[in-house]
Amino acid sequence: MKFPAAFLTLFAMIMLSLMATAAQAAQLEGLRQWTDSDGTRLVFDLSSEAKADVFTLDNPARLVIDLTNTTLNTNLGSAVDGRGLVKDVRSGVRDGSDLRVVVELERQATPNAFKLPPGGGHGHRLVVDLAPGKGGSASKGASDGDDPITAMIQQQEQAARSKLASSRPTENPKVAEQVSNEPTVESRQKAKPHPRRDIIVVVDPGHGGKDPGASGPGGTHEKNVVLQIGRRVKAKLDAMPGFKAYLTRSDDTFIPLRGRTRIARKHHADFFVSVHADAGGSTSPRGTSVYALSQHGATSERARWLAQSENRSDLIGGVDGDLNLDDKDQVLRGVLLDLSMTATVNDSLSAGTDVLGRVSNFNKLFHSRVEQAGFVVLKSPDIPSLLVETGFLTNPSEERLLKSPAHQEKLANAIAQGIQQHFLRSPPPDSLLAWQRDQNRGGASNEYRVRAGDTLSGIAAQQNVSLAALRQVNGLDTDVLRLGQVLTIP
Repeated sequence: MKFPAAFLTLFAMIMLSLMATAAQAAQLEGLRQWTDSDGTRLVFDLSSEAKADVFTLDNPARLVIDLTNTTLNTNLGSAVDGRGLVKDVRSGVRDGSDLRVVVELERQATPNAFKLPPGGGHGHRLVVDLAPGKGGSASKGASDGDDPITAMIQQQEQAARSKLASSRPTENPKVAEQVSNEPTVESRQKAKPHPRRDIIVVVDPGHGGKDPGASGPGGTHEKNVVLQIGRRVKAKLDAMPGFKAYLTRSDDTFIPLRGRTRIARKHHADFFVSVHADAGGSTSPRGTSVYALSQHGATSERARWLAQSENRSDLIGGVDGDLNLDDKDQVLRGVLLDLSMTATVNDSLSAGTDVLGRVSNFNKLFHSRVEQAGFVVLKSPDIPSLLVETGFLTNPSEERLLKSPAHQEKLANAIAQGIQQHFLRSPPPDSLLAWQRDQNRGGASNEYRVRAGDTLSGIAAQQNVSLAALRQVNGLDTDVLRLGQVLTIP
């Protein structure tokens, strides 16, 4: 069949138009999240400029971002860490070619949205800062031209340049050159006061409810003994400056193993310790053991057996306790777990050694080192965790000890002080312990703590020092910064 030339020309024009439209479509390539004491920042990485409408909805609280002529090219859910104001994120196609992103919020929040052009190793970005509480109307229409968000960021950039120009010393022209190309305002803000936050420890009394755990010859149930010890550990930690503890259960309640780590994540835990009492095949074994998660199998046959028996408690409640990362790419899944677990397992082993050292002062150790096994209750990759087997209920003499308030106090002291000792060595950067450490070494007057949005050149400009000097004094061979990093200002 032969088509008229005019038809073919029209068809070609339509196809070219469609191809041009498709070529102009932006892609949402990534989502990054930062959380601090002021709120939560979301950064949407885009392949090209895209008009955005940003607004909030209530009942339930949601943040909505409508991106015109944009497609999704990333897994948004993997970017949400459960911290701050953000609970979850989802997306869908809107009006055929637009993308709607819906961010589920913990509570009402006020968004401040602005766009950043390519720079600093990043492409086009839409930045949304969420502050707790209900404020004025949300910004809408984040696009080129005379939309309010573009106008706002242009005004911010101009104000920042004017401010820096007036305060910049004339004898440092290199800094002036570096600042002139900086697109952001946030990196030039002065550091806010140190948060001095408490270190959060979640204490998990094992078993509970229909799962009694081990039983002693005198009829003592593990679930009751470890609840008493867990309460004492919490009280000890709460009495320590810079620490705050929470219990996964405060009464005789059954909680699935993965439910316990979910409680730890809900409280944004820095550390998780699960308290248990052991059981042996005879009445002779006795002593305390401490376990951490193993990435590559158990370190002893007993650790392997104990992990299986402890994990089996989930079957009582009919809950699948396995760590599930099925929604992640297989290679990415392995890399994420390797990276996160290497750090957290090392912290767990360090804290476990501190706990064992203190227990050895008053009680026999069943293992002289921290053992490792695949306990489901410890499988929270981003939270250092320990499982403490306080003693053997199946040993009559140790059963009597475990029921003794005086012995429970000693065990609670050892666990709490061991955790404290670990964090005195390695405190989180935004914690009270880190602030006290910095004060003791005189760091308050000549140090800068990296905040979300900071760049190395921006910090150099703010502090009126050269970028080269800042790199040299801190031994930096790259300009990549991490949140909470402490830089020495020359």
